[in-house]
Amino acid sequence: MREIEPLLMEFLEAGDMFGSVLTVECARYLPALRERFPSARLFAVEQEDEAAAQETFSGLDVEWHLLDYREERLPFPRESFDAIFCDLALEHVANPQDIASGFSMYLKQTGVLLTSFRNIRHWSVLEQLMRGRYPGIVSRLYAKEDFENLLYACFYKEARMAPVRRDAPPDLLRLLLDAGFENIHDDLETEFWLVRAARSMPELALLKSMYTYEERKWLSRILHRIEYDIDAAENTGEFWRIFDSMGLFPDYAASFIHEAVVHREAFYRRLIAHSPGRREEMANLLAAAIDACMNPDDPVWLAKLLEGMGEPLP
Repeated sequence: MREIEPLLMEFLEAGDMFGSVLTVECARYLPALRERFPSARLFAVEQEDEAAAQETFSGLDVEWHLLDYREERLPFPRESFDAIFCDLALEHVANPQDIASGFSMYLKQTGVLLTSFRNIRHWSVLEQLMRGRYPGIVSRLYAKEDFENLLYACFYKEARMAPVRRDAPPDLLRLLLDAGFENIHDDLETEFWLVRAARSMPELALLKSMYTYEERKWLSRILHRIEYDIDAAENTGEFWRIFDSMGLFPDYAASFIHEAVVHREAFYRRLIAHSPGRREEMANLLAAAIDACMNPDDPVWLAKLLEGMGEPLP
């Protein structure tokens, strides 16, 4: 079976600013990664020392680790990497959920896993099955939906995929279609899927990138205490102290509240009740909340709260 070409670089985005990157059994990405991120710390995990000795990688300033990622724990602290590159890494493992979850543990909260998998529904696999042969005796093959479910079970919040095609012989494709095989989005001619899986949803990843984990943790705790009416007056005062000391702005605060608070109407009513000296900031926060909300019912009660403060609607 043919190997996938190194295409995961295509899944990098214009705004990616990776400071630390790990490659797992795909050292061929290192030259391109060094060119794209000249100041990044690069790490590589390989089972054999052949890659580290290759002239191709000399001068790239890579920290090499020789171990079997399928059997050994990676020697890094939690949340070490902005990105992990690992082509086909879940194909030759006994328990793919353990490996995928393990990779997630080493990603920062704003980090991404870039990987790939062989499509079990590709015509070349089905053709061999028709001949009584199965190519995956020592490997795991996945369908797109199965791989998505695996990632979501392993703490990834968003997964995007792109196909790598290899066209089927016309007669074979017609035979498969006549036999009842679905071919949604040309799935029968997608040999590999490229995958970019993120630990956080894009909008939440942006929020997480703007302040430290400790700052966000403390802010979230105060919001929840207001939400559930635990010393609401005292914690509202603490909220505004955090607002001032962290230099928060209404759009950020409203988006953070939208992500962190479940009972938002009760939260905002308590916040208003205990913020007599924050009329302007409160009105700006409510106006930003209207822009941030996704639930179609939220703008209605938010607008009423804003009108109740005597402010015109934005």
